[in-house]
Amino acid sequence: MRLREYVIGYFKEMAKENGAPYQSLINLYLRDCVAHHCKIDISWQEKS
Repeated sequence: MRLREYVIGYFKEMAKENGAPYQSLINLYLRDCVAHHCKIDISWQEKS
């Protein structure tokens, strides 16, 4: 899995606050997305 440094940094900061490994937080977040059937909008608007 390829993640941007700023994404990893976001979870690392959250991990410091919660005392959990950042990888576990990423996994929990993704599991929550699956449980709630989250959909991402990957469409881009055309330039006008």
